[in-house]
Parts: sequence; structure tokens; C-alpha cells
Amino acid sequence: MHTSDRPVVVGISASLLHGDDERKLYNGRPLLYLEQSMAEWIMATGEAVPLMIPAARPEFDAAIGAADFADAIDGLLLQGGVDMAPESYGEEPLNAEWAGDAERDEYELDLIRQCLESDRPILAICRGQQVLNVALGGTLIQDIETQVDGAIAHIDRRRYHENTHAVRFTDNSKLRSLYGVDHGEVNSVHHQAIQKLGTGLNVEARSPQDGIIEAIRLAGDRYAVGVQWHPEFQEPSQSQLLPTKPLLEDFFAAIRRRAQ
Repeated sequence: MHTSDRPVVVGISASLLHGDDERKLYNGRPLLYLEQSMAEWIMATGEAVPLMIPAARPEFDAAIGAADFADAIDGLLLQGGVDMAPESYGEEPLNAEWAGDAERDEYELDLIRQCLESDRPILAICRGQQVLNVALGGTLIQDIETQVDGAIAHIDRRRYHENTHAVRFTDNSKLRSLYGVDHGEVNSVHHQAIQKLGTGLNVEARSPQDGIIEAIRLAGDRYAVGVQWHPEFQEPSQSQLLPTKPLLEDFFAAIRRRAQ
């Protein structure tokens, strides 16, 4: 465990389960949740305490907001989940199934901007990478299968996190340096991806078969990294996949540098 006056605090963005009269769980009331595997991924390191950052409903006049949360945490971890709403990056849904969650978008975009402003390191997973890209002015492919010719299967809803494919790190990328190889294999659970890259972001990895962007990093002194795969889903038996430790160590090193 961290040995300073208090442990390192990693704030994790919440997933939103909106109010629904048809839902029996908690009588359909609005809920916030964190995937257990994400919390366990951080807890296993002994480096930090993971805390879910709550989101208030738009109609609720909250006295605590994103700037307060950014001040209270040492780093921000964005978990995966539902699609972004195309309206969040200036488009209309091409299919009603891809309408996304504009409320969650607004909450996470605000968190990202406040953490960038206050120089809190950001690690963004799957959807998180996409939100980071949009926060910096980028756009998304709404559906890889129907919009990218020759695309491989980036999602298999039956196999879920057991679906895997290759990634290739770009020349001189930090990820290539961290892993000590120029390619690897990762799990893949996404049907959307980066289209136009956000301002200041560099591509760190792509899917070699179809060119889909699989990892990004913000240029300059501020730390913001995104990966399209789910390291927290990785099973110990999946030894063929890239190890998850280098990614977390890089994130924690950025937190330590800022603290100093």
C-alpha cells in the first residue's frame, strides 16, 4: 500500500442505470455502478484505493461537481460501457440501437476536462478511450462492421471478453517501449472506434488487419492514455494476451510524478 499520509486515490467513472419503471431491481430507481473486475484490477496492485465518482441527474442541483472530484483524486480511470451518443460529437445516430447515453457522456466529458485542467493523469478503457477522443475534438465510427470495409470482428457477443485479435504498436510509441515488443494480442469487446483523432492525441497502437485505432496517448507533459481493449477482463489463463501490469505501472508512475 502507498505509504504517504494517505493512499493514492484513483477515481473511477460510474456507469449509469437510468430510471426504468419496468425494471424490478431497486424498483426501477436510477442507479450508479462499477464493474467489479475494474475495482479488483486496481485493488490487486496495492498501489491505490479505487473510488467510484458519482454522477448527479441533470435536473438535480448538485453542490459538488467535476472540479471538486478532480481536486479530490490523484488519477482518473474511465471504465467501459454503453455507446457514446453521436450528438456528443456532432452527428446523428445511423441506427436507433446506437443512440448511446448523452447523460453519461456529459458527466464523463466534464470529468476529463477538469482532470486535464488540474493535471490529473487519465487512463481510459474501451468506451473511455472514445470519450477521451471526443473530449479533445475527435469523432467516432458508429459501427465498425457496417462502416469499415474488410473489418475484423472487434466484438463477438457470445464469446465477449474471450474474443481476441492482434495489435501493433506504432514506431517510437510509449506502449512499444513499455512492452518491449512491437505487437501483441488483446481482448476485444467494442463495435465503435475512433474515426477523427482528437487534438494533441497520438496513435500508439492499431489493429494491423483493418487499421482500427487501439491505443492513444496525449502529447506533451499531461498524462492521458486510452486503450480500446479491457485489461480488467483478462483471465489468468489468457497468458497469450499482453500483460496488464505495464499499463497500470505507467499510470501509477504518472500519478507519482505529479505528486512530486
